[in-house]
Amino acid sequence: MIPQDWCEAVPYFKEGRHERILQKVATLRESTTVFPPEDQVFSALEAVSFDEVRVVILGQDPYHGAGQAHGLAFSVPEGAKFPPSLRNIFKEIDAEFYGGSKREVSTNLMRWAKQGVLLLNATLTVQEGQAASHAKLGWNAVTDDIIKAISRNRKNLVFLLWGKHAQDKRPLIADNGHCILEAAHPSPLSASRGFFGCNHFILTNEWLRKHDQPEIDW
Repeated sequence: MIPQDWCEAVPYFKEGRHERILQKVATLRESTTVFPPEDQVFSALEAVSFDEVRVVILGQDPYHGAGQAHGLAFSVPEGAKFPPSLRNIFKEIDAEFYGGSKREVSTNLMRWAKQGVLLLNATLTVQEGQAASHAKLGWNAVTDDIIKAISRNRKNLVFLLWGKHAQDKRPLIADNGHCILEAAHPSPLSASRGFFGCNHFILTNEWLRKHDQPEIDW
């Protein structure tokens, strides 16, 4: 279920254009296993209201392993297989705030969402075992519209763009006083080429303090 505030703020939802994509996904669910479950496709929007978003983290595709995707970019439920990219995200946070000491933290990033972090994937569904399998269903038109709406109607947000796919979304972000931070993707293939040492989590909190907002407890 898409929350009413997001339906009103995002033209794609308001005009009902997303319904054809949902119909395509429903048809695919009849013959294939699709993640996340139907009731979690819009979890990122359900977790944080339009007016309470303070930070936007853009992902690419839901995890395609069983029990991993639950509608929040980079996040997996407690007890699910620990994705390498998420492991590297925590490694960077530990380096920035805790001198590199490894903490025991939940893999479920709902706690970030509850603090105003929108964890948005560009594509909102995927077929089991097949990365990017739903990338051409039309989801990008929906999520691009979400990015446009949030950046045009809100001010002084932080956008974290990790990797080329997320950075390609930069032209969608309206010039509305936002902080845009770019780095390599946290994937093991690229994390050592600019994600590690990016200090994005410290920089985000510095920006929030500067604009009289509470820091994120990462």
